[in-house]
Amino acid sequence: MVYVLAVLAALSNALTSVFQRMGVEDAPEESTMRLSLMAHAVRRGIWLLGFGFMICSFLLQSFALHIGRLSVVQPILTMELLFLVFILGTYFRFTITIREWVGAGAIAFGLSGFLYFAAPGGGTETPTNLGWIVVGATSCGLIVVTVVATRWGPRWWKAAMFGSSAAIAYAFTAALIKTVSNYAANDWVTLLYHWETYGVIVFGLLGLFLTQNAFHAGPLAASQSTLVLVDPLFSICLGIALYGDSLRTSGAYGPLEALSLLLMFMGAVFLSNSPLITGMKSEGKGVEYDEMLSRQLKHPHRHQPESSQHESVSDSGLPPFSSA
Repeated sequence: MVYVLAVLAALSNALTSVFQRMGVEDAPEESTMRLSLMAHAVRRGIWLLGFGFMICSFLLQSFALHIGRLSVVQPILTMELLFLVFILGTYFRFTITIREWVGAGAIAFGLSGFLYFAAPGGGTETPTNLGWIVVGATSCGLIVVTVVATRWGPRWWKAAMFGSSAAIAYAFTAALIKTVSNYAANDWVTLLYHWETYGVIVFGLLGLFLTQNAFHAGPLAASQSTLVLVDPLFSICLGIALYGDSLRTSGAYGPLEALSLLLMFMGAVFLSNSPLITGMKSEGKGVEYDEMLSRQLKHPHRHQPESSQHESVSDSGLPPFSSA
């Protein structure tokens, strides 16, 4: 049941990423890291649809974390990248080459192999106040560092750094959710008396804000690859530090876990160098930077008949089932 809930949460996350990216991709450049970006987003129907899937994912993830380990549930969410590649290739008609499939597959199989060989156990300890302070300070420090790193570099780098900061915020939120879900299982009323409940709200909103900046800063796949990689890795560390999750490292298991992680990182590097990540595609005689999903819906292929193009997308450039 834990695996089913986590996989459904991954699918919801992928849909959230696509719809919310479409909601902010045409926002003014100067709105990055400003509340005006959120104001622009909430006026778009497609972004609100993505927000609905985000709530659905939150609920699925909460149930999964309540009955499962943090170091198990969060890594399963990496399947979001596979769902994302499938959505971009089918519905949005991006050209998905062997590079994208190999990269995404290496990430998924690498993490799956790590979980299999590590065989996470434990996870029944109650976090201490000192543990929360140390982990919270570390999380906040890493978020600050990655956000500051967005001041330099190309657009894909900025998107990746914002994605990393959002992933750290989401991982810490997931750690809080596991504790809050235990409180809720005993007595819903007591939720108001625990600081973890308000921590979920604060860091959840922070993650949402950073995610919108990641979508706005550069190519969707650049931000998404860091979101789905950093979140599970940081969550594994949080599970060990806070809840006493244990990993099997004796004998050959340790090297096999290391090889699995190496496979995952190689897949990430392979995928990050693909045209889908950098946002480059061929247009006529030259090559231009074109990463807007709504534009891709309108002009998926230059050779496609004009009548066919109008049939597949509405005048607003949004999917037929959405509205702005």
